[in-house]
Amino acid sequence: MFNFFTDGFKRWNRYNTTKRELDLLTDRELADLGIMRSDIPRIARDSVSR
Repeated sequence: MFNFFTDGFKRWNRYNTTKRELDLLTDRELADLGIMRSDIPRIARDSVSR
């Protein structure tokens, strides 16, 4: 049961870290990466689902 909570926390932390780092990029930097600002939540979700 403890692993369930620690795994959930790790996934939540990875999601927030990914989202925060992408949010800090300018629109130009995101465009260079082929990412639209509206794609950020999906990309962050995808980073924890693997």
